[in-house]
Amino acid sequence: MAPAAEPWAPGLWRACNGLMAAFFALAALVQVNDPDAGPWVVVYMIPAVLTLLVGLNPQVTGNIVWKSVSAGHIFLCVVWAAGLARHLWLHSQQNILHEEEGRELFGLVIITAWMSLCHSSSKGPAGGRAQLAAAVAIALFPVISWACIYVNKEMRSSWPAHCRTVL
Repeated sequence: MAPAAEPWAPGLWRACNGLMAAFFALAALVQVNDPDAGPWVVVYMIPAVLTLLVGLNPQVTGNIVWKSVSAGHIFLCVVWAAGLARHLWLHSQQNILHEEEGRELFGLVIITAWMSLCHSSSKGPAGGRAQLAAAVAIALFPVISWACIYVNKEMRSSWPAHCRTVL
């Protein structure tokens, strides 16, 4: 990894990875009461572990095993997201956040964006200023979204019980 111009950049990159690892682990945990929990726990735990490894040792992104697992997971998430997007395009009746598939799609997009950012970080700590800014934005997005959804009880009222009870 090339040294960052700013001495605080590696620490910020590690903090973003810590936040995202916690988010992915929490996302996996809240799947326990979902009817199709099995695949979703795996979908979220893989990036939780990969991201935790990056937070502990950013140079791990240059490791062939880490790169292979993350690239494979990114590919599968993109394929699954494309299928969900197609389904939503053809069958969506309301705001996609009110649709189970819409929430699942957003999860896959967050995983894909974050893992792609991590995957490209082997060239430098988050690849420079632009990627570090993107890392901060992506890391804050799920936290802010979850807080907004938690506060907005009206939005959650139309969700299935298994989605309302995990908050």
